[in-house]
Amino acid sequence: MDTRARIVDRLHRFEPVEIVADGLRPAAVALAVAEESGVSGVWMTLRSSQLRAHPGQFALPGGRLDPGETAVDAARRELREELGVDLDPSAVLGRLDDYRTRSGYVMTPIVLWAGSGAEVAPNPDEVAHVFHLSFAELDVDPEFERIPETDRPVIRLPWRGDHLHAPTAAVLHQFREVVLHGRPTRVAEYDQPPFAWR
Repeated sequence: MDTRARIVDRLHRFEPVEIVADGLRPAAVALAVAEESGVSGVWMTLRSSQLRAHPGQFALPGGRLDPGETAVDAARRELREELGVDLDPSAVLGRLDDYRTRSGYVMTPIVLWAGSGAEVAPNPDEVAHVFHLSFAELDVDPEFERIPETDRPVIRLPWRGDHLHAPTAAVLHQFREVVLHGRPTRVAEYDQPPFAWR
């Protein structure tokens, strides 16, 4: 079974949890699976330091839904606006659990297939740098912190001598569990560090 077929199969077996926004703002992020030099991975960005929201943080391409827009539409649009990658609706492979962020969003992760040969053209107004996180880099055990601000464990992922933090770390961890290993792992109970609450 090739990579795309395996991802589709595992997402098909997974039952994502949806959260009613209920006063929170709906948003979507794109987990775009791309092959670079024969290596499968997903794109992640370092957000521009000029952005009002979460400047200089690592993030998946994404943002809030426009009026009348679905999560799938928003994930595809944000991928196009941030990275210059325009994927057809047929590139959508599935989705993961909605994740409630401390900054007031319900975030829906959409998994898409970019494959090989997609050229990234980051928008400098939004993106300072683009990273291709290989599946090997994503296949790491998370670390958990206990902090006085919350009773929930705060998740982070070791990455290139540093750490990725939630909400991005929570979504990437669930991608690892569901897509790479076929394990129906939930991440709603994992919290974010205080700097991500704003």
